[in-house]
Amino acid sequence: MDIRKTLDTLCSMAGPSGFERAVAEQAVELMRPYVDEAAVDRFGNAIGVRLCGRPGAKKLLLDAHLDEIGLIVTGVEEGFLRFRTIGGVDPRMLPDRELTVMTQPPILGVVACLPPHVLQAEDMKKSIPIDDLRVDVGMSQEQAEAAIPIGTPMVFRGGSFALDGDKLCGKSMDDRSCFVTLLRAAELLKDKPLDVDLYIMGSTREEVSGAGAKVGTYGINPDFCVAVDVTHGKTPDANLHRRSSIGGGPQIGIGPNMTRWMTQRMIEKAKANAIPYQPEVMEGHTGTNGWGMQVTREGVATSVVSLPLKYMHSPIEVLDIQDIEHVAALLAAFTENLGKEVGKLC
Repeated sequence: MDIRKTLDTLCSMAGPSGFERAVAEQAVELMRPYVDEAAVDRFGNAIGVRLCGRPGAKKLLLDAHLDEIGLIVTGVEEGFLRFRTIGGVDPRMLPDRELTVMTQPPILGVVACLPPHVLQAEDMKKSIPIDDLRVDVGMSQEQAEAAIPIGTPMVFRGGSFALDGDKLCGKSMDDRSCFVTLLRAAELLKDKPLDVDLYIMGSTREEVSGAGAKVGTYGINPDFCVAVDVTHGKTPDANLHRRSSIGGGPQIGIGPNMTRWMTQRMIEKAKANAIPYQPEVMEGHTGTNGWGMQVTREGVATSVVSLPLKYMHSPIEVLDIQDIEHVAALLAAFTENLGKEVGKLC
């Protein structure tokens, strides 16, 4: 699998929470070489399964969400679009951003901004409230009303591009980069015998509710699950407690909402396979799908593995491709012999 090409394919697509269907269908096609069955479920999740062939085999579910943050049109004023946010969008970074408006066919727009020449000094220090921002699509009032219905979603424009070395930059790396790690892990396991049924899920609506993972997990009814998501990478202005280094390998979640034996097994597999890793203390809500997956049905043994990412929830998210390889290697190592070893651990 060409990781860069696959990631660019997914990140070039528009799919904010609740509008991920095209991304999920693409995810299904990307899974097909590595699984026995793959389809989009009734909630919009992309789900694939590789059966191990053992009667009564336990089920392992690997999850990464496919949705991205976005905007949604609420009205038109003098040809400019009013909007609200889908997921955690920071209003400070919206002025002058390029957008894809998800009409058929898509059109482009920009978030309008005042040039510094006409701003008052005090205004230059303020963030503009969402209610005061507008999107310019170059249309008149009549044209915009005819072309762009209320409720049309919008996302940041663009796919991904390379920075120096193994760094990649683009939109929706959160969390499509982690879905790529699931594909890569499945590729690493392709010719190896398994003793668990392996499920791969590209879930929906994580940025607004986590509902996709909850519904998907309920339907699969796994014995174990791993939520794979991004975590905050170290930047010059980052909180001192953020110690996640880009290129330093996966972060393994440690805390009360992860099943202890699964956390320990992740660490042991990383050490045994010389996979660099970083411990991540998650003392409360993990901010991932693992939060809802762990309490599905009677409860599911849960682990959280994270991929370091800079500038989360922006159109310039940055990661290291080596971290994708290392997360995938860890997931593959964790999957191998899980059925045989689990009885000794839990």
